[in-house]
Amino acid sequence: MSTAQPEPGRASPSAPARRHLGLALVVIATAQLMVVLDATIVNVALPHIQHALGFTGDGLEWVVNAYALTFGGLLLLGGRAGDILGRRRVFIAGIILFSAASLLGGFATTQTWLLAARALQGVGGAIVAPTALSLVTTTFPEGPPRNRAMGVYAAMSIAGGAVGLIAGGLLTTYLSWRWVLFVNVPIGIAVALIAPRALAESPRRRGRFDLPGAITATLGLAALVYGLTEAATTPNGVSHWGDTKVLVSLGAALVLLASFIVIEMRSEHALMPLRIFKNRNRSGAYLIMLCVGTALFGMFFFLTIFVQTVWGYSALRTGIAYLPMMATVMLMAGVSSQLVPRIGARPLLLIGSATATGGMFWLSRINEHSHYTTGLLGPMLVTAAGMGMLFMPVTLVALSKVEDRDAGLASSLLNTGQQVGGSIGLAVLGTVAWTVVSNTARHSAAAAAAAAKAGHPLRGTAAQVKTAIYDHALAVGFSRGFEVSAGIALLALIITIAAIRVRRSDLAGTALPIAGEPAPEEAHVS
Repeated sequence: MSTAQPEPGRASPSAPARRHLGLALVVIATAQLMVVLDATIVNVALPHIQHALGFTGDGLEWVVNAYALTFGGLLLLGGRAGDILGRRRVFIAGIILFSAASLLGGFATTQTWLLAARALQGVGGAIVAPTALSLVTTTFPEGPPRNRAMGVYAAMSIAGGAVGLIAGGLLTTYLSWRWVLFVNVPIGIAVALIAPRALAESPRRRGRFDLPGAITATLGLAALVYGLTEAATTPNGVSHWGDTKVLVSLGAALVLLASFIVIEMRSEHALMPLRIFKNRNRSGAYLIMLCVGTALFGMFFFLTIFVQTVWGYSALRTGIAYLPMMATVMLMAGVSSQLVPRIGARPLLLIGSATATGGMFWLSRINEHSHYTTGLLGPMLVTAAGMGMLFMPVTLVALSKVEDRDAGLASSLLNTGQQVGGSIGLAVLGTVAWTVVSNTARHSAAAAAAAAKAGHPLRGTAAQVKTAIYDHALAVGFSRGFEVSAGIALLALIITIAAIRVRRSDLAGTALPIAGEPAPEEAHVS
């Protein structure tokens, strides 16, 4: 492990790390928890945010997508920044940016204000996530100390989702939705103040940033998601696929993403060298992770709105309702890690994607009259079991036979794929779901008006009838969205059948870094 030479009259930068290994682990694990937790803590507050700031259904998707797009799009650049500028310095900068963005978001009074803050949070997360993991490797010596540190880091990565659900429910129910953002501020301040004492600075390295690649990729994805989101049919029944802004956005996305590919082919310091996709199994694994991100993001988003709007759940009850799913994912991830050495990755990928497909299709049967146990818990557990079986083998396949210089890139692309896939998938699912919601609501309202005119009005007051119509429309629209999710899970199964040919022997000795590893050539510290 290389370290910087101390300047005259100054202590070695590695000394603080040796003296404060426990404190260093607390700092790194807390930072990772903040980043992971933010993906779910905001989710349970979405209906409250929608009511407070007046978001439309498709507009609300951007509260999730603004974070996911900048996080996923800039993750590789964030890892590269730590390698070149110094990991502790960049880590602290990312924490400060993340905390400041959280503070701004908590005070938001307009939609644009909140979305800008969420995008800044994503930038901060893209800086923190890869540098936090690389700090584990540079702070803790190889052997048991590093293994224990990696174990704690992994636990934070896995548990963060469950903690976010409960914390988001508690804060939203008993304080305000704003506190799901404010809560990051005191934690971030503490981490930023302690980090210089607990962490050693890594030496700067020579290198360049692939800014053109990062900019074209992130803007291209944002334009694609915006175009897909804006194409949804509005409540007046008008489809917007032919709108100028939709066509311009989709055209710009095509140009920007094509430019990104050209830049990556020609750049000496490419963020995403295309050689990483030459391996058939690895490319298949990334496509499967895209499918996983698409299905999970859409499921959480639409279920949260459904159970709170239609079933009347509080934010806290919503978080608790999701806990069995999180527990099942963690359980099956552990089971699959034990089964991979015995039966290989491909059988688990086949079983997992098929199970997730069945669970998603079962979930699409949910309606306004369903109950938690039969309508939600059952399909949610089946879907979670399938997803849990996928995570470990898809990671192993993505990292199998990867060159040392690309190890960090290979693992980072898994996290990038999940975030980017989730954003694109949420846009696609949202367009389908909100279009069906709009059409169903209009047709149901017309039918109710015709029945009333014929002397057979629906029971209840006008407000009750309007609520019933909207609840039914949400159920039908979201059901169609879950059917699309089932189709995407089925696509993961088809990809596994067509592309994955990895053998059990190919996975022997494959390391398992956590998603969010440092960027390409600088991933390994010599």
